[in-house]
Amino acid sequence: MKRVLIANRGEIALRIIRTLRRLGLEAVIAASDDDLTSPAARAADRVVRLGAGDLSSTYLNIERLVELARESACDAVHPGYGFLSENPTFAQAVREAGLTFIGPNPEALRLSGSKTESRRAMRQAGVPVIPGFHPAEGESEQEICERASELGFPVLIKAVAGGGGKGMRAVYSEEELPEALAGARREAENAFGDPRIYLEKLITSPRHIEVQVVADEHGNLFVLGERECSIQRRHQKIVEESPSPLLTHFMREKLFTYALSGMRAIGYTNAGTVEFLYSPQEDEFYFLEINARLQVEHPVTELVSGLDLVELQIRVARGEKLSLPPWQPRGHAIEARLYAEDPASGFLPSPGKLSACRFPHHPQVRIDTGVEEGSQISPLYDPLIAKLIAHGEDRPSTIAALRQALRETVVLGVTTNRSFLIDLLAHPDFVAGHLSVDFIERHKLRERAAEQDVPPEMLAILAAAINSSLEEEEPAIPKGEMMPERATIADPWRELRGWRG
Repeated sequence: MKRVLIANRGEIALRIIRTLRRLGLEAVIAASDDDLTSPAARAADRVVRLGAGDLSSTYLNIERLVELARESACDAVHPGYGFLSENPTFAQAVREAGLTFIGPNPEALRLSGSKTESRRAMRQAGVPVIPGFHPAEGESEQEICERASELGFPVLIKAVAGGGGKGMRAVYSEEELPEALAGARREAENAFGDPRIYLEKLITSPRHIEVQVVADEHGNLFVLGERECSIQRRHQKIVEESPSPLLTHFMREKLFTYALSGMRAIGYTNAGTVEFLYSPQEDEFYFLEINARLQVEHPVTELVSGLDLVELQIRVARGEKLSLPPWQPRGHAIEARLYAEDPASGFLPSPGKLSACRFPHHPQVRIDTGVEEGSQISPLYDPLIAKLIAHGEDRPSTIAALRQALRETVVLGVTTNRSFLIDLLAHPDFVAGHLSVDFIERHKLRERAAEQDVPPEMLAILAAAINSSLEEEEPAIPKGEMMPERATIADPWRELRGWRG
């Protein structure tokens, strides 16, 4: 393996490039016309053009991606996360082209990608699964309502082929079910091309905890710890940490046993994550799904384990036999996802041009980003601006470091969730580790964000002040080089003394 095509964009593309460069491998990035001059494209050794158009014509175009990989003499393809990363057809097409797919084999992708099939495999492996059912083909709406009533409300509708909260609906009564079914099926069809859904019992105020594993092709399977991902909005994670503040030694051993049993049952290889919901009422973990790819939140595992997950993916794809010591966390790590979104408006995306983008230098904080000042946050893609990941000796010091890094971060031109994250990390229940997937709703944090909204005219004044303070422009980045470190600018909202909005 000498040259790898990255079939992705943004911060994950830059993240993969860092490891490829350290391993002495060439990085080729497939970029849409909108991304040809992006930081990831400039950092790659070579850029190949996907063309213009929507996602189906660019980052979801299997034939074009495989064609570009072969034309650029690549040996392998790394899919990153999202897009085609869990698509078995893409993995199979890469293999049939004589290339290495840096990820699970197509068979494991098919099994893990179907929530119904993966649930069946987990049951057979003795892993607890949330009670639920898959509506049969041709089953009437009335029959589905009757079965849901037998299951007991509230119930959760999920897309069979889905993830990331797409096609998901919480239903609290039989009267709500018909409309929710129609909406979930419609959203699943639009997002995944598959309208099938299934229903399961909704666990009240659960915690979301996942286990990172990596398996080679020689039968070796390793656990690399857990991540707590209970802080979510619209079923999307925004804060993740490792280790979980909930788990005792006994609970951790039990959870790891479930994860290993499940992954062995489906013959999994490469890096992957087994997600669970923990029910505080029953003191039990229930299998949720398998993410057969690198997770967005993988940096917290890297920081507490000292391992490079992308490197492990590549080593497994090369056919190497892994030998890893038992997992033992080194301190604590917390990741906060900085989004171009408006918490006061239901976390709706806030696309636009970044008129200012400054991240802090902090010895305890890692910044993973794929944007810079002048970048455009497009409505076509996830509005992630950056991931700020703090690593400390313990949880309190890690929280403090992450809050400070967020306070020193300046992003203008779009609405962000920065202040929301700062306040969330200071909430007494978060500090105490009392987390749940409904944490934001339960504590009405969205309403508080609306009260703290910053007037647009003050943002304009701040942007002008920052621009006038920049004495010289940053040098252009030659093709093939990484982005330079960003300058630190203190948060003006925290520094102002006599005047606030």
